[in-house]
Amino acid sequence: MRSLAILFILFLLGGCQKPPKPLPSVKESRELVVVTHNGPATYYVNGQKEFAGFEYDLAKLFAQDLSAELGEEVRLKIVLVENVSQVIPALIQGKAHIAAANLSITRPRQHLVRFGPPYQIVQQQVVYNREKGRTPRKISDLSGANIAIPTGTSYSERLNEVAANTPALHWAEEQHVNSEELLERVADGTLDYTIADSHLVAMVQNYYPNLGAGLNFGKKDDLAWAFRKSGDEWLYQQAQKFFARIKKDGTLRILLDRYYGHSERVNPMDVTGFLIKLRTVLPKYIDLFKQAEELTGIDWRLLAAISYQESHWDPFATSPTNVRGMMMLTEETADRMGVSNRLDPTQSIMAGARYMIVLKETIPDRIPEPDRTWLALAAYNIGYAHLEDARVLAQRLKLNTDAWADVKKTLPLLTREEYFSTVQYGYARGGAPVHFVESIRTYYRILEKYAQKHVPILPGFELISATSWGASPVH
Repeated sequence: MRSLAILFILFLLGGCQKPPKPLPSVKESRELVVVTHNGPATYYVNGQKEFAGFEYDLAKLFAQDLSAELGEEVRLKIVLVENVSQVIPALIQGKAHIAAANLSITRPRQHLVRFGPPYQIVQQQVVYNREKGRTPRKISDLSGANIAIPTGTSYSERLNEVAANTPALHWAEEQHVNSEELLERVADGTLDYTIADSHLVAMVQNYYPNLGAGLNFGKKDDLAWAFRKSGDEWLYQQAQKFFARIKKDGTLRILLDRYYGHSERVNPMDVTGFLIKLRTVLPKYIDLFKQAEELTGIDWRLLAAISYQESHWDPFATSPTNVRGMMMLTEETADRMGVSNRLDPTQSIMAGARYMIVLKETIPDRIPEPDRTWLALAAYNIGYAHLEDARVLAQRLKLNTDAWADVKKTLPLLTREEYFSTVQYGYARGGAPVHFVESIRTYYRILEKYAQKHVPILPGFELISATSWGASPVH
């Protein structure tokens, strides 16, 4: 039956039409064409109105490698299809050189395409609404339920495998929807269950904290790029070399952390509280955050995320160590930023934004975004001196001192005597800045989804820099 299904798919792809004109090779055209679909793990427009997505960033890096190999720029062209079911057909029809769409390697797909090296391992999970029903623990718990999955996914293959032993198991395969849309329907209670990959579930739970992951559905899957079986052998070999390099030098690990490293840091109750205050408290202060962006260039949503993590947007917040206000400023930082009243929201928010500029300008120039911001946030929490100690430890452990994905591994070591006794500034609660930064990353992603990017009302206005108001770098 599987062989017949594959032949049927190939027949539909071929039809009675003339085969499409094949794409010129990358060597000929100096253009890498990649087919994918919109989604938080593939390709989307982020809060800065820029193209983003794990697959997109990975494809950009590959195009850069090809440019270096050929000694001439290779342009990246993205071909978007409506959903994952259309990705492999578009590849087979010759509309792209590569399919990069979070594709699981499955036997039926291997009959149609050949896969490159796996770059991520994921687990299919049955997702349910915590507020509506019991946690599904076994396949029989799904009997008679309203289940939907996107058409053309590997979830269908696995459901078919178990359906023979569970006659009451039924599901719908829906066209024109993606996994994120179905997860939203589970969250709003109009769908009992869906199946999705674990990394996507973890991301979406940050927007819908009432989603729960029930039973793991089958074995773990490898994700990989797909290539035409009759495609360019040179390009396929270049992809092999590319993935070998980014696995060896840590580039892949850092990119995975950039998109997924913070996803499980905040618990559902924290997200629920944030979403409530986003509607009820943030509107009182949103103009102050936007004014701070006007003068500093720091995205107001990042400033709001910092403030929420620090004080839950409480202007009168005070800690036992006497840090106070919306941005929880120490007395020393407040004095340095010229703050006369730390409990004044306007002064606190502006001072916090200006202090972030000082920290970002103290970070070495060679460190790009977003790592520059994440490292500055860690310094905001623990102090720049201890951050530098953690970077020293990263260097000793042969990790990347400029990558947040590696520095967050060494910060917690500052609590252990065998490590803190060997660095300049000694003991520090290094786990705290890791939680601080990862929580802010989560809140910032939520704000990117629910709040508009601010359009400055003063175009061309000179932004504040640390040196423009006499601040010196942090040491």
